[in-house]
Amino acid sequence: MVIGLARSGVAAAKILAEKGAQVWATDSKLREQIDLSALAGTEVSIIAGAYPQVADLAPDLLVLSPGVPHTIPPIQEGIELGIPLWSEIELAYSLADADIVAITGTNGKTTTTALTGQLLADAGLRAIVGGNIGKALTLEADNTAPGEIIVAEVSSFQLECIHEFRAKVAVITNITPDHLDRHGTFENYAAVKAKVLENQQAEDWAVLNYDDPLVREMGMQAKGKLLYFSREKDLEQGIILMGEWLVIRDGGREVPVIDRREILMRGGHNLENAMAAAGVAWALGLKPEQISSTLKAFPGVAHRQEFVADIKGVRFINDSKGTNPDASIKALEAFDEPIVLIAGGKNKGCDFTEFMTAARTKVKDLVLLGMAAAELEEAARKVGITRIHRMGSFEEAVDRAAALAVPGDTVLLSPACTSWDMFDSFEQRGDLFKELVRRRPRDKA
Repeated sequence: MVIGLARSGVAAAKILAEKGAQVWATDSKLREQIDLSALAGTEVSIIAGAYPQVADLAPDLLVLSPGVPHTIPPIQEGIELGIPLWSEIELAYSLADADIVAITGTNGKTTTTALTGQLLADAGLRAIVGGNIGKALTLEADNTAPGEIIVAEVSSFQLECIHEFRAKVAVITNITPDHLDRHGTFENYAAVKAKVLENQQAEDWAVLNYDDPLVREMGMQAKGKLLYFSREKDLEQGIILMGEWLVIRDGGREVPVIDRREILMRGGHNLENAMAAAGVAWALGLKPEQISSTLKAFPGVAHRQEFVADIKGVRFINDSKGTNPDASIKALEAFDEPIVLIAGGKNKGCDFTEFMTAARTKVKDLVLLGMAAAELEEAARKVGITRIHRMGSFEEAVDRAAALAVPGDTVLLSPACTSWDMFDSFEQRGDLFKELVRRRPRDKA
């Protein structure tokens, strides 16, 4: 039984049916609300609008889509019946013939994943990018061959129910509070992230952020070769800064890679992403000149501090991928000019105090919307922000932000919240922002 019929669940159901399994696929949404086109022609039995009694079907395996909380009845019933529970990435691992690079963390994992895929592709390796970015990992895994590499962005939701999933190279970018509505406590959330290390063996690699105390401590769990990266400390072993140079120290070697000023992506957080990806590339045998070449050319990813347009001296930046306060703080820190900030959406159990403290010195006007608007406004007023504008729709928010901006300002969409109160995904939210900006008349901001 596959539970949850978003992208990952549909992919899992399709693959399992093609492999000869009898598959039930279920979702609480009505059938007409689900895109089932990929299952056309398969023998998958669809149960939509309500969950079935698991005992009545007696499945041998439950496969869970990442977005499905473990509190729902079929999962609780499956646990009571002793039926194995697999994340979709556990199924993908069982199908894959390729080695897996698994990249997780609270922030930076999408950029690090895309950059790692580009590094490997530029070096002539067959790298397949999937997971929480791009195509469902199950679809990618089933088409792999030995010698290929899957570069997978993996979320805490995907790591919850792994059993044998093993990464040849595991990366943890950082850990800050996120998804507390799902995991309950920060400690639970961090423990799930650390599961990416649990099945590694002596010949595998862990690439970890030394500057994050919690991630640094996770290095104690590494079973293979450990490569820290740090932009703050002079490590004897790891990826460091020496002056302006990114340098890899490994096994007594000291290898200069690139002057940080030549890295195309801007900002300290992107320097960390570059270090993490360089660590993966090094672990997989790339030469420093190959790493340098890609870092000089890689522009970043969509929806992460993505430049949209300059209209009469006002820059519009799409950071829809900023779905938690820490990510949005990093976005604020990347800009020196006055910011008109669009924030809000659905909170994931996060505290907005630190975010609003950062906004106080960076933001001239705060435009709020969505379910979390009241929480954000309360946090903003507590730290002394007064220029606050509450809007009823996303379109109104973009219009108001543009009207408030003057030449030299930046209008920044960095919500610090998920998109799920108004959109299906942060990509849909970011795409609408870009469309609304590009529609704006060019004779006025």
